[in-house]
Amino acid sequence: MKDFFDDATVLTPDQMEMRESLQKLCANYNDDYWLERDQTGQFPEDFVSELAEHGWLGINTPLEYGGSGLGITEGAVLTLTIGESGGGITALSSTAHPIFGLNPVIKYGRPEQIERMVPRVIQRKEITCFGVTEPNTGLDTTKLKTKATKKGKHYIVDGQKIWTSTAQHATKILLIARTTPIENTRRPVDGLSLFYTDFDRNYIEVREIEKMGRKASDSNQVFFDGLPIPEDDLIGNEGKGFYYLLDGLNPERILAAAGSVGLGRAAIRKAVQYARDRVVFDRPIGKNQGIQHPLAECWAELEAANLMAFKAANLYDQGHDVGHLANAAKYLAAEASFKACTQAVMTHGGMGYAKEFHVERYLRESLIPRIAPVSPQLILCHIAERVLGLPKSY
Repeated sequence: MKDFFDDATVLTPDQMEMRESLQKLCANYNDDYWLERDQTGQFPEDFVSELAEHGWLGINTPLEYGGSGLGITEGAVLTLTIGESGGGITALSSTAHPIFGLNPVIKYGRPEQIERMVPRVIQRKEITCFGVTEPNTGLDTTKLKTKATKKGKHYIVDGQKIWTSTAQHATKILLIARTTPIENTRRPVDGLSLFYTDFDRNYIEVREIEKMGRKASDSNQVFFDGLPIPEDDLIGNEGKGFYYLLDGLNPERILAAAGSVGLGRAAIRKAVQYARDRVVFDRPIGKNQGIQHPLAECWAELEAANLMAFKAANLYDQGHDVGHLANAAKYLAAEASFKACTQAVMTHGGMGYAKEFHVERYLRESLIPRIAPVSPQLILCHIAERVLGLPKSY
């Protein structure tokens, strides 16, 4: 039977071929594999390493640095496919940093820096993490407190980050820190600098955060106590790190949107199959409009979110400003995914609460893209201000 999610009308033949190839790889890591990782917390290194072996981690990396040189549209195909494979947000989080996390380095680093830093990550010879969020600043990045003080040919870093993914395994970190006190800057966004450097555990303490879902992709508090960073690990110009980070936000939102659609699709497929198979009162429950209509509604909302995600991706690859579209795609996809995963649990009834049917895991993971990397409320504020022309509310 033909799948009820049809991407052939959205993707080119080459992109469809790429998707089918990736589906074959992901089939080796099915729901049972991800359930085991959810129970044990073991990092899916075999999955990530196989992606690296086949070149998938370098899909958006320029050819001259060992990547495929493809666009964010192809990156969205990748995250969509991984998301719907059963791996959900856990699988996406375990691969996120190599796929797009080093975009600021590629765009603003010197050629010798890019050559030194990027190829080893997409080849899985280095594992990187991303140090931005802090416990007392949240989404207000301009108020972060981590300091990098210049001493000779090094910067000395002291401070704290939170929700740092993969820090249990990382050998490198992309870190933003304040190099000029905020009171000495013209604007709060100035005076922040971006570094890509060794994750030297002689100066770094990592404490894992126990959390609701995505157990196999660790989240952590990270404490820096006198971490020395060579000045050659500064990306771009000192004090411009916030602007460099901004350039990576739209691709991140687009890829997160596509991955969220994938997770929602996985949930709907499970729910539809159960609705066909489960017989109550001598009839499959899928005959009941109380089951049919919510699932049909979820299908429509996921398809709409998917179209928005790929519209944003295509326009980004053409060089357009897509901030509003990328944010809208992330918002729509996260909400649609959460609704689809919730409905999948409700369709299963009591068995939706059982781990063996997988949908409860999907539901737990669907909360992540609703919260991060930016809240739905801030997205709506952005659209209200930038698209509708309403006054800034915060």
